[in-house]
Amino acid sequence: MTIKVGIIGCGSISTHRHIPEYQENSSAEIVAYCDIVQERSDELAAEFGGSSYSDYHALLADEAVEAVSICTPNYLHAEMTIAALKAGKHVLCEKPMATSLEDAEQMIAAAKASGTKLMIGHNQRINEAHQAAKQVVESGQLGKIYSFKTTFGHPGPEGWSVDGPDSWFFDKKRAFIGAMGDLGVHKADLMRYILGEEFKEVGAMIETSAKANATVDDNAVLILKTESGIIGTLSASWAYNGEEDNSTVIYSEKGVLKLNADPEYSYIFINADGEADKQQLGEMQTNDEGGQINSHTIDAFIQSITEDTTPICDGEEGMASLNVIMKAIESAETNTITRI
Repeated sequence: MTIKVGIIGCGSISTHRHIPEYQENSSAEIVAYCDIVQERSDELAAEFGGSSYSDYHALLADEAVEAVSICTPNYLHAEMTIAALKAGKHVLCEKPMATSLEDAEQMIAAAKASGTKLMIGHNQRINEAHQAAKQVVESGQLGKIYSFKTTFGHPGPEGWSVDGPDSWFFDKKRAFIGAMGDLGVHKADLMRYILGEEFKEVGAMIETSAKANATVDDNAVLILKTESGIIGTLSASWAYNGEEDNSTVIYSEKGVLKLNADPEYSYIFINADGEADKQQLGEMQTNDEGGQINSHTIDAFIQSITEDTTPICDGEEGMASLNVIMKAIESAETNTITRI
């Protein structure tokens, strides 16, 4: 069974992540590309084969297309996803899934009404070290979880985006939120996933201090508290110049668990006696040279279609993670601890 796929949005996230991973998946075939700058979709269609469109409605009308990746600026996610679901296409939508909770709810409703799959691209869930961490937390091997710190920061999207310093990432009208939506929502989703709990309170400090051309946040630090009382910090930044940081540390009764915090070992558990268990459990995707490894996000999406299973991060999960970030914004704006 081969799923015919259309790519909507032919910028960096599609050319560096989605397209290569679809090409590596034997159960998927890209048959259509769409970009408002049609030269981009034309080039991809000419190189790899398939149709090229400048209007996403035309791609959705293509009966050959069974599933789509939405790789467009944030403000278009909901509109395009809902249209695709109503057209009977399965959807993999980049994060953040929407720019409001109301839009996220409509996306979920459209998926239910059409009977199609909606997956949000929170690929950190799929990382091997994160999968192992979720298992040990669920098993109780760590004992009581006390605290955590999780970080995602790099020098910024200008070195990554096809539009460079003029990227939509810096424009509030198109991006809605900056480093929080680009990076922070990933970590909010990851901690919900690993801890198996919802956050109930957030206190946030959010700044625009590193990018002169930005009308969105580029530095944020959140303090979060779960339903059971686990407290921790989440940092998201476009100002980590010199080295990317995509690490998570969990502090527990039985010891300290470090995830993707060491250049050689992605999983390190240091028990209460100071003894270390170090494991190489795959790498994290990065924007650095050589960092474009397969995240297996596409594999998970295609598998959910072919096996008719719930995606690893469906619409409800995507909305819950978005809600954490939305409440963090409220906290920063009101200078209060906000209930989630």
